[in-house]
Amino acid sequence: MDGVLCDSEPFLYEAAQQMFSKRYEIQVLQEDFFPFVGTGEDRYLGGVAESYGIVLEMPSDKLLTYKIYLDVIKGRLEPLPGVLDFVHRCRRWNLKLAVATSADRIKMDGNLRQIGLPPESFDACITGSEVERKKPDPQIFQTAAKNLACANAECLVLEDAPMGISAAVKAGSPCLGVTSTFGEEALRSAGAEWIASDLDHIPESLLERLRGETDRSRKE
Repeated sequence: MDGVLCDSEPFLYEAAQQMFSKRYEIQVLQEDFFPFVGTGEDRYLGGVAESYGIVLEMPSDKLLTYKIYLDVIKGRLEPLPGVLDFVHRCRRWNLKLAVATSADRIKMDGNLRQIGLPPESFDACITGSEVERKKPDPQIFQTAAKNLACANAECLVLEDAPMGISAAVKAGSPCLGVTSTFGEEALRSAGAEWIASDLDHIPESLLERLRGETDRSRKE
């Protein structure tokens, strides 16, 4: 979701910064969060707290962060380029769609509704609260494929982070790396087969393959 469908990181940082200021009267820095991007909000907040010698009051601190966050994104969070067109195109091609995010469901719901793709737009939505092991463990993608009634090898994963790509590779899924957060070299090193700057610039060869899968399924 984050870095592929939308870029919520600046807003999450803004909300987390306000939470740390309100609860602990400290001013955290944006770069403090970089090592914990994509690991889920428990680790995102907890990792920064540890670096400042703070023991968080969970889940209270996280719930306050979400409350602030859902207010912060109103009218500000937008889909990344090409997202709506790509989702609608996949629907025309009768492809199944799933969201697999390390974020908690409250954040996923808020993000998807804000960008005009509510959870009902997808055949399955898997969040960090529903898996025991986070990326780079493949569990979240294995769970998504199971909910779609597909083999992982039949699923294309779209990811913006090396940890997510590693998880896709371990699950046995081909992966498109989106360079919204990390560069091409880092994504290819992690195992991405294709690279795109955003969903407006997906390689034509991959689009042809997706169309081909649709045609093949119709013939069968």
